[in-house]
Amino acid sequence: MKITIVGRQMNVWDSTKEMAEKKLARLDKYFGSDASATVTFSCKRERDNVEITIHGANTIFRAEVDDISFQNAMDRCVEAIDRQIRKNKTRLEKRHKEGEFFFPDYGEVLDEDPEFVVRTKEFELFPMSVEEAIMQMNLLGHQFFVFFNDETSGISVVYTRKDGTYGLINPIIYK
Repeated sequence: MKITIVGRQMNVWDSTKEMAEKKLARLDKYFGSDASATVTFSCKRERDNVEITIHGANTIFRAEVDDISFQNAMDRCVEAIDRQIRKNKTRLEKRHKEGEFFFPDYGEVLDEDPEFVVRTKEFELFPMSVEEAIMQMNLLGHQFFVFFNDETSGISVVYTRKDGTYGLINPIIYK
């Protein structure tokens, strides 16, 4: 990984640069040689601030931490990026080509974020009126129903609102 170290309104000591390179070496196991990292050191509100931005495999990872020392801030930043990578491991593997990310076997697995778990379902769409779609939705016991609207000749969605009434979504496609 190519590392660029920047000091905002300050000079970064060689020992601090070496410490940053050593800490970032922990993340080399995830990225190929084409990845680049920028580490920015600054002092904000009388606290040491470290910001790490890593560009690798068309994805950007970023963490920024204020602490009492650059070493503590650097540790927390690297941990935050490591946590981001592990948390999004499955999505990153699906999104990127083989070999762009390297995930060693941890033994420890972070829980997947449940809002990103997707169940795929395919079904045939038949032309129907809004009233028929509402009836079909109620027969299935669902909160919404996707159908081919015979009035608009397009895909529409009917749904049950919190107040017990029904809503209709007709998409508009811009080109």
